[in-house]
Amino acid sequence: MELRTAASPRDVKHYTTERLREEFLIPQVFFADDIKLVYSHIDRIITGGAMPVNKTLKLEAGAELRAEYFLQRRELGVINIGGDGVICVDGKEYEVIARDGMYIGMGAKDITFASKDAKNPAKFYLNSAPAHRTCPTVLIKREGTPSEGVVIIQDKNKVELGSLEESNHRTINKYILPGQVESCQLEMGMTHLEPGSVWNTMPCHTHDRRMEVYLYFDLPEDAFVMHYMGEPQETRHIIMRNEQAVISPSWSIHAGSGSRNYTFIWGMVGENQDFDDMDNVDMKDLL
Repeated sequence: MELRTAASPRDVKHYTTERLREEFLIPQVFFADDIKLVYSHIDRIITGGAMPVNKTLKLEAGAELRAEYFLQRRELGVINIGGDGVICVDGKEYEVIARDGMYIGMGAKDITFASKDAKNPAKFYLNSAPAHRTCPTVLIKREGTPSEGVVIIQDKNKVELGSLEESNHRTINKYILPGQVESCQLEMGMTHLEPGSVWNTMPCHTHDRRMEVYLYFDLPEDAFVMHYMGEPQETRHIIMRNEQAVISPSWSIHAGSGSRNYTFIWGMVGENQDFDDMDNVDMKDLL
């Protein structure tokens, strides 16, 4: 598990491109037959990916957590951006197809990841936050019929925003948030931009009460996203490629503009779970 420390905005405005990338960019999330994890001191989020190909992968705590098992004091959100897969939680199997997800509550001890087809492996994107109580483990599906242990994303949590004229026609799918999937502090969702649209989270905002991590994907090899960060009057950018993630401190804006349309997963942890608790930044105030 890789460790990342927190950073002050007074320091970040002096960073070079290389230093910005070292501190905030996760250049590769998915490794074949391995689990990659990055532990950030910013709200103690763990971000990573599990990509089982020919093996079943087990989620271990590692020495960094000083825990008997990974979710002894944590909760976990998962969204699969690859082929169909299977997550087994304490002996119970959940089929997690492409673009579906899971919430796994604190106290689950034995968690494994597998793919249905090695030629089209699952890519399980992981966000984990500290937890203080156990919330129910559920499979999260975009379509279907709800049942015991299965939650379907509600229509009100599939939000279409923006316009082609503003280059930001997009649909936000909210996977984990109050009123749909109970958690201690973790929220996750996925936003897809329509062809011809390239801007996300613009007009931009900050939220001092929680931090955020983005994973950009659905990009061809020669495409990129310019991810914008920093204080509103001290903006910086990081060039992002397919399936790369970026850590956004609470004091930073988090927006992007791509060379074409793309999809991204957002995960938030921190002080509260009010999705609309944002400090909006007027476009004319950005520098």
